[in-house]
Amino acid sequence: MDIVRVYLGLAAKRHDVPARVLDRVRSVAETAFPVPPEVIRGREWHGRGVSLFGWTNEPDDSRQPRLISEHGSRVLGLNGHLADPADAARLLDDPSSGEVGGCFSAWVARDGELTAATAINRVCPVFYAETPDLHIVGSRALLVHLAAQQSDRIEHDVLALQTMIRQGFFLSDETPYRGVTALRPSSRLDVRDGRRTITETPLPEAAQAPGSARQKRAAITELADALLATVAPLREAGEPVNLALTGGRDTRILAALLHAARVPFRVTTNGLETHPDVILARQIAAKLKVEHTVIAPPQTAQQDAVLVEHPLSRAWETLRTCEGMTSAYESIVGYLPYSGKATMSGQSGETLRAGSLNLLQSDLSDKALLRRINNTFYKDEKLFTAEANEHARELAKPWQARRNRLEALDHIYVWYKVGRWQASARAGSLRRGDPVRPFLDNRVVRAALGLDQGWRLSEEVIYSLILRFAPELRDVPIEGKPWRFAEGLAAQRKWWTRTHVPPEHLPTAKTGGGWSWRTSPGPALTGVLRDQVLGNLDALTPIVNPDEVRALFADPVVKKPGLAWHLYTVSALLTGAYPGKQPEGLEQIPVSKPDPAR
Repeated sequence: MDIVRVYLGLAAKRHDVPARVLDRVRSVAETAFPVPPEVIRGREWHGRGVSLFGWTNEPDDSRQPRLISEHGSRVLGLNGHLADPADAARLLDDPSSGEVGGCFSAWVARDGELTAATAINRVCPVFYAETPDLHIVGSRALLVHLAAQQSDRIEHDVLALQTMIRQGFFLSDETPYRGVTALRPSSRLDVRDGRRTITETPLPEAAQAPGSARQKRAAITELADALLATVAPLREAGEPVNLALTGGRDTRILAALLHAARVPFRVTTNGLETHPDVILARQIAAKLKVEHTVIAPPQTAQQDAVLVEHPLSRAWETLRTCEGMTSAYESIVGYLPYSGKATMSGQSGETLRAGSLNLLQSDLSDKALLRRINNTFYKDEKLFTAEANEHARELAKPWQARRNRLEALDHIYVWYKVGRWQASARAGSLRRGDPVRPFLDNRVVRAALGLDQGWRLSEEVIYSLILRFAPELRDVPIEGKPWRFAEGLAAQRKWWTRTHVPPEHLPTAKTGGGWSWRTSPGPALTGVLRDQVLGNLDALTPIVNPDEVRALFADPVVKKPGLAWHLYTVSALLTGAYPGKQPEGLEQIPVSKPDPAR
């Protein structure tokens, strides 16, 4: 189970870490930890030329390993969780070990030495920077930046933010803060006697697709066992796990997984009664005989509109929590006091299906897949300056050079969509307690990446896992698009396919409940987004063309709301929304629902 911990390591290039730097770190820690200061507990360790700080909002020291644990001459800090806490000792010698289960990054310190390491998807991130006197390594990018500065002035890397506007997250190892870089997946950073080295382990290469039913079962068994190991400790949780369940694939497999592991759980679904998520989650809960709660969005008294948080309040909280590395278009889990109750959602489940970028494809030709890579890195080129577009093209080059396009898109998903977007977005849920993320487990990800991308992309792997864990769900439809592998199965004559043809899917459009205020923002919300972006265009002009931005907002309702939110988020960041005082007195904005009679 994950926990909110913040770490910062300092290693002097010469002599000792200056006392003024230690004092500065203590003074700015609260700024970079998005929880109320009164719930923060901290610990420090200081050795020859090296210091390690740790902070947490855990109420006590019952978690293992402790915030900073001592092991002879070495100390260990662990951000995240281990499947088996006893594996902490293994991380002392190899903090990036691929054999250790869990979701974590690790810090190891001793006299004259500092090491930090990421797991396979760097979803527990490590950021680093240096000054003429210090190497600085931490789990929060803003904290690393503030520790490197001699004043409270924040310097943004404006060119790096071009990818935030395009996609709403980073497609690079850059950060919003000048001089601060994210450590890559399966990498370790070592500082010994003032000198820094970085060692990177490539992601696993996928095996060829299994050619027989027996080989398929064997491959799926390895992945199934890894998944079961992630939730086995929850049998002793003392109360049911709360699973956020939808009508889709990724939360369905989690419901099946908990069912197979005999872990007590209950499910909740957010949405209107007519939404397919609610309809199908109700069926799943009934089949598995678990409690189901529906949480409807707030609406006006006439129920003809939903009430949306003011964008500035939303952006401030997103910047505070995600450090400018996730767009306010995304719904970030808000702060609540720390709770030991285990929760679970299906985020990053696309890892079992070759990643979300491959899943967007219907055409799997080399030309089409290369076009997807290109569009991922430098879409909406007209909106950006020549310098921003050239920067985006340089970032794309290593991925364009890969001959296996399916693998390239699969790994882009792990490196960036999980390792940058999810790494920052999940900070919201981590600070309030114990979200469990089986799809992020070190061993689960390795097992998944070891399976042929085309086979995973067919969705046969995840469908087979669901039936293995909970055969009761075989007749429950899937929301959205049909299972990819199921096309043409009904026409085949084999007994296996006659028995296992999935039921018809439930298209969102047919329910009338698929409307969202984020994709249909209406004129009032569009106006607020427009005023911030166009009113502060000077801040954005190093990376965007002002005329194109004005054209984007020319209509009463913006036609690319995601892009509008990304621009709004970056504008708020560059104009100093955070760090800064939390906005007060901003009213919610009503967004009208479409008239069903039209």
